[in-house]
Amino acid sequence: MRAFVFPGQGAQTIGMGKALAEAYPAAKAIFDEVDEALGEKLSDLIWEGDADTLTLTQNAQPALMATSLAAMRALEAEGVKIADASFVAGHSLGEYSALAAAGAISVADTARLLRTRGEAMQKAVPVGVGAMAALLGLDFETASEVASEASHDQVCQAANDNDPGQVVVSGHKEAVERAIEIAKGKGAKRAVLLPVSAPFHCALMQPAAEVMAEALSHVEINRPAVPLVANVRASAISDPATIRNLLVEQVTGSVRWRESVAFMAAEGVTEIWEIGAGKALSGMIRRIERSIACKAIGAPDDVKAAVAAE
Repeated sequence: MRAFVFPGQGAQTIGMGKALAEAYPAAKAIFDEVDEALGEKLSDLIWEGDADTLTLTQNAQPALMATSLAAMRALEAEGVKIADASFVAGHSLGEYSALAAAGAISVADTARLLRTRGEAMQKAVPVGVGAMAALLGLDFETASEVASEASHDQVCQAANDNDPGQVVVSGHKEAVERAIEIAKGKGAKRAVLLPVSAPFHCALMQPAAEVMAEALSHVEINRPAVPLVANVRASAISDPATIRNLLVEQVTGSVRWRESVAFMAAEGVTEIWEIGAGKALSGMIRRIERSIACKAIGAPDDVKAAVAAE
């Protein structure tokens, strides 16, 4: 059994997806569609722009989705269909890419939703008030205890349960800095602030969740071609109303990636293809479940190799 997974923020690089667009008309069409939906040439920024501008949340989110969907279209052009997978999943914003790939949300609506999501997440907390930190070498239970101990009437939550030795905490900057020191005292191998512009996936994002609830209420969501393993549940869903609700909940909720991969493995998934920019998810998956074979597909050569191995 196979699953397709889609990366989140941090995977963006200038030039991503350009070779796919040059090699596959269907991939180029995705970038054109996203440009039209946003009313700007986001593709120019992605392929030839300034890295700092691309990294801005409101740009990175639709850009990463476009690159993932371009890679999926390239695979489809070579005969690999979304229905060949038993599940789709995505890390944070990657959940939107997964839903677009599975036909649950149109590409244009997904681009606009991610632009709105990025802007809302950035506006939710003034710059400098929030922070995120990676705690390496602690399990999720210990990291959650660290976050709770560090809170001191501020927000500090375990935001991303990425793999057995990597948990990200998010919240007020002072609380996150306290968590770093507490984590070191509890045996963390490393505990470091992340270069992010806002404290994602914690209660401070509630204003952004409210914006997304309104935005999603106006978007048609269809039943996906294959079930989505949802970030906040770490289990498979297909019901459109449930998808809509969980996309709102996801803004403030934890990304349960370790459990999501474990769920897919327990359901019989033996290979996972990472569709889009980078290889970060493949690394996490290998640390979660070594029995799963991983492929990262972000360039024409990756597409050809994957298809040749079928």
